[in-house]
Amino acid sequence: MFRLNVIADFSAAHKLLGYQGACQNLHGHNWKVKVAIDCQRTDKIGMTIDYGIVKEKMNEVLKKLDHKYLNEITDFSHKNPTSENIAHFFFSEMKKRINNENCQLAQVEIWESDNTSVIYSEER
Repeated sequence: MFRLNVIADFSAAHKLLGYQGACQNLHGHNWKVKVAIDCQRTDKIGMTIDYGIVKEKMNEVLKKLDHKYLNEITDFSHKNPTSENIAHFFFSEMKKRINNENCQLAQVEIWESDNTSVIYSEER
């Protein structure tokens, strides 16, 4: 099995409702996102999936988040745009775009800062 990783970033603002602390105020982050894709085999030229395709699919999802106020995005209208919820959102969106018999989305990792990240996957 092969695991491919592709990293991108986006900037956005949010605030955490019901949270006591600095993050209850409007603030922004430069998030980094990594998608990991598991592929079973390579094709005749030795490739599992073109990185360009993965980047294109990631950019489709990033357009929904980049330079946005995340609390106003429909997907976060009933839940806080925490790193955990952003990771779940990104995973769900990417799973719609990368999921065939050879390659499946394995996990999404979101960094809120250089020192903090969260990973979402459907593994147990």
